[in-house]
Amino acid sequence: MRMTINRIPGLLAAALSLSLALPAAAQTKVQHIQSADSGIANAVWAGDTLYVSGKLAKSFDGDTRTQTADVLKQFDATLREQGLGLGDVVQMRVYLVADAAGKLDFAGMNEAYKEFFGTAAQPNKPARATVQVAALVVPKALVEIEVVAVRGKPVK
Repeated sequence: MRMTINRIPGLLAAALSLSLALPAAAQTKVQHIQSADSGIANAVWAGDTLYVSGKLAKSFDGDTRTQTADVLKQFDATLREQGLGLGDVVQMRVYLVADAAGKLDFAGMNEAYKEFFGTAAQPNKPARATVQVAALVVPKALVEIEVVAVRGKPVK
């Protein structure tokens, strides 16, 4: 099929009018969940998917394992507030910093992770990436984690 240049604007107009005619139901609803204390969005719903911003431990006195456990407890609480749980987490990104001695404690992070994921009570293991970074926004922070969770629908 041969198309001339003159027909392209007409085709573009037809495609645009078709996209504008799509029903509103086809659009994804987006809702920002804001922290009461900072006013900064720390989670965003896009349809049935919840994207939760990176979290740091509340205290930076502990080692990587301790900080990781604290962050995962915070995620558990955040997800529960939104009607979800750790079993709904589908993806996790972990950012690790070496401690003051220069040691990157992946094993410590993984020990804490195994207390929350892949257990008899909560068998879900989300897709996960762990990355070494030079530093986090807080000098003594050793780990920052962000998650994506999806509200499941029954399979028919």
